[in-house]
Amino acid sequence: MLALHALLLAYGAWVHSPTFDEVAHLPSGLSHWQSGQFELYCVNPPLVRLVAALPVLAVGAKTYFPSFADDVIRRPEFVSGRRFISANAAASRNLFLVARWACIPFSLLGALACYLWAKELYGTGSAFVALGLWCFGPNILAHGQLITPDVPAAAMGVLAAYSFWRWLKEPTWLGAMEAGLTLGLVLLTKFTWLVAVPLWLVLWVMWRWRATPHPHPPPQRGEGEDARRRPSFAQLAAILVVALAIINVGYGFEGSFTRLGQFELYSRLLSGRGEDYYSGAPPGNRFRGTWLGALPVPVPKNYLRGIDVQKADLERERHSYLRGEFRIGGWWYFYLYALAVKVPLGTWLLVLMSVAALFIRRFRATWRDELLLALPVAVILVIVSSETGFTHHLRYVLPIAPFVFISASKVARSIELRYKKLAVVAGLALAWSVVSSLAVYPHSLSYFNELAGGPKNGAKHLLDSNIDWGQDLWYLRDWMTQHPHARPMGIQYFGGFDPRHVAIDCAPVPRLSVDTTERCVGPRAGWFAISVNSLYGWVARTRPSDDAYAYFRELKPVAMAGYSIYIYHITPEEANRLRRQFGFDPLPQGDPSQ
Repeated sequence: MLALHALLLAYGAWVHSPTFDEVAHLPSGLSHWQSGQFELYCVNPPLVRLVAALPVLAVGAKTYFPSFADDVIRRPEFVSGRRFISANAAASRNLFLVARWACIPFSLLGALACYLWAKELYGTGSAFVALGLWCFGPNILAHGQLITPDVPAAAMGVLAAYSFWRWLKEPTWLGAMEAGLTLGLVLLTKFTWLVAVPLWLVLWVMWRWRATPHPHPPPQRGEGEDARRRPSFAQLAAILVVALAIINVGYGFEGSFTRLGQFELYSRLLSGRGEDYYSGAPPGNRFRGTWLGALPVPVPKNYLRGIDVQKADLERERHSYLRGEFRIGGWWYFYLYALAVKVPLGTWLLVLMSVAALFIRRFRATWRDELLLALPVAVILVIVSSETGFTHHLRYVLPIAPFVFISASKVARSIELRYKKLAVVAGLALAWSVVSSLAVYPHSLSYFNELAGGPKNGAKHLLDSNIDWGQDLWYLRDWMTQHPHARPMGIQYFGGFDPRHVAIDCAPVPRLSVDTTERCVGPRAGWFAISVNSLYGWVARTRPSDDAYAYFRELKPVAMAGYSIYIYHITPEEANRLRRQFGFDPLPQGDPSQ
């Protein structure tokens, strides 16, 4: 199953163009290796980028990285990404391919952790259920083939939690070193997992409390003398020290132990300013001039700067989209809704069955074990949902996936416990999940379940990385090669680079605009390819919605490139009909598009 999972990821990496964020991730990783500096893409820790960039360093690529040390708030990595693709042109495809392949082991580690933990908790049958949910989950397949940190964060998160759980149950110094190593690695993948530090402390306190000898301890199945061993504070401290050392090594100790008061900070939380930097407020530092400002920060400077810039991004209210509605700011329930429409219904059925199984003693593990699976899910969901400056991406809650898969796998115990009808339902639910996912593969990024109407109706629910992240440009190029008569092709592409930089000829697409200085205004005849984000009015995360291509929604596409690019052929008669409908004069006789 692991081999098949790797093949699915490898093929998906080949057929899909670089997604919006990948365009910035790869050159940022190259800059880390070549310059030893980490300001580019500092809003995510560098582990995944460093791994992705290694094979690209080996094969060679054209790079250009001016210093952006004083401009990290403006996210200069995206400028570097466009320059990188422009410089490497058609070779970019293979450069991103080898970078993606280098990151596949992260997903394999996540799959292995799901298998091992489920096996220890519930048995071999459950282990294969958890493994199947990971290996064939559409959201894992979608993001596991990319060089973005979402699946690596999920994988390293469950690996770190598994290692910590093993240490809690058998507190040895070797186990503590393993738990510290994995905690450090997950803190190098995504800042979401900063919650692991307080979470691990809470779990340690709970374990010690339950492990405290009692004069008349009640009998607890599965909680004998071994479970009552007390994980020591010294070993817990060692876990945190090792994790801290791993973080510093990951950044090459860049600016480690800089005094807190020396930082220029941008977020309202850390700068102490009443308004955000994007509104014109200068950077600041609420700790400067206090005793805290004199303290050395035990992490690299760009680790703290990354946390600050990420927080500033989250504080900034931006346009968000949900179910056909745009608004400034987001919805607290966005991620719950996104999970409802982008997780296979079979998986949801397994989850609901596993919740019911919690109340049947023979199905579940000990309550402490179940709690260790449930707490990361609850904490991450609450924290991410509380950030309502904008709500764009389901991938922000992807770290909860492996914990849900492991917990859901307990229903496989129905085979061992001879609940035949329940076992049949669980088997059918798992099969439904796998078939539903593979029916859409390799277009897993655009997956929506049957209740949502599938990927063709996905844009009615969610946009951006949930359906269209610029991943289908190679499919469009293949379609254009197979249809040479479809020229000239107007392309409105939602991606991090210009299609012309990878040898795709394209023309501008006429917009609905009253600006007479624009070259192309109003519907015209011809061939056009429109990203679904643009089709529904999603222009950019930092700009208001722009329904400049709404007239294409009045037409039926003649073809699709994946599920994120719609291809249209507009006849002169259709163009004039649309022009009248949207308030434009008919095309004059002799117009080139006639």
